[in-house]
Amino acid sequence: MSRPATPDEQSGGDQGALEGYELLVCVCGGIAAYKTATVVSTLVQEGCGVTVAMTRNARRFVGPLTYQALTGRKVYSNPWRDAADGDQRHLTLTETADLVLVAPATANIIGKLAGGIADDLISTLLIGAGAPVMIAPAMNTRMWSHPAVTRNVAFLRESGFEVAGPDSGWLACRTIGEGRMLEAADLIKAVRERLLAAKPRQHSLNKG
Repeated sequence: MSRPATPDEQSGGDQGALEGYELLVCVCGGIAAYKTATVVSTLVQEGCGVTVAMTRNARRFVGPLTYQALTGRKVYSNPWRDAADGDQRHLTLTETADLVLVAPATANIIGKLAGGIADDLISTLLIGAGAPVMIAPAMNTRMWSHPAVTRNVAFLRESGFEVAGPDSGWLACRTIGEGRMLEAADLIKAVRERLLAAKPRQHSLNKG
């Protein structure tokens, strides 16, 4: 009996293909954060430099130590406490990234981004992003179909943000419908294609 294909094998990844690229992953509070860990791990194996920032609620689903172990880098959650050297992380983290991935992108963060609200590290990073932003929505079907969310997503698309997904399928609320975050392999493919479409920038921020 053959073993299941790994996410890297499913997505056609190539070790070292993303060498020199930098990705900032913003993790928000949703059960789909477990998929984000797989995305991060696979992209790191492909040579991509990955830095992770998390909301307070995101840490209830997957701990910062998981992402720290996968990336070999510090995980950020506070715009000031983490900046003992005076570096304003809410600006520099996106300035040194080739792409910012928001996964899972909750209705809350989508609403903040569409409304120009910056009241924590993640929302401030996104409002002041110095790199292209890709969002991977993840929420209950009723939330995804709410007129406010529909309006916000349409506005973000028109404003140049890339929206990856969502899929339809089994949801954490024990129902089947649209709103499920893309599977890890599909999201990895989308990120890889977006990164490889442009040359990596010159990066100066020390990620240690």
